[in-house]
Amino acid sequence: MNTTVTNEAAIAATQLWLERAVIGLNLCPFAKGVHVKGQIRYFVSAAQTPEELLVDVLRELEVLAEAPREKIDTILLIHPHVLTDFLDYNDFLAVVDAALIDVDLAGELQVASMHPRYQFADTEFDDITNYTNRSPYPTLHLIREASIDEAVAAFPEAETIFEKNIETMRKLGHEGWNALGLAEVQRSKK
Repeated sequence: MNTTVTNEAAIAATQLWLERAVIGLNLCPFAKGVHVKGQIRYFVSAAQTPEELLVDVLRELEVLAEAPREKIDTILLIHPHVLTDFLDYNDFLAVVDAALIDVDLAGELQVASMHPRYQFADTEFDDITNYTNRSPYPTLHLIREASIDEAVAAFPEAETIFEKNIETMRKLGHEGWNALGLAEVQRSKK
């Protein structure tokens, strides 16, 4: 765990990953629009425990729910100091989903997951397809359901994004991933 990371460094690494991997490889065809329009809020949590992180998650969910979409359409909540173990992080996602229900935001907002050690079920750790969700730091992506619905409606065959991402990553391989200049950031989080 890197406890000396600054907020600025965490945001800069996340933005670089977003630009080179998520947008650059078109892993999420919806990301470029909100990035170009400056509608992504980057929030770095200082939380050291899952309980402290949940407080930040609830606060940021409220920020997103109350903000006009043209100002904040999505939030990347980066938490470099807690849930650095992927299995602990993965378990925490159920807590976040329950919190969405508790605060009556389920159906309005949802949370997607990214982590430096992300691993899909039934894959080996170093399987290149895991890198579609490997961010520089543990990150919770807070998303408006209305934005997802609009993006999916505008994107033909949105249900094929996952398969296209797998194909992209397999063609890219580890060598191509390393060429993006993100591998050192990923390696330092192991």
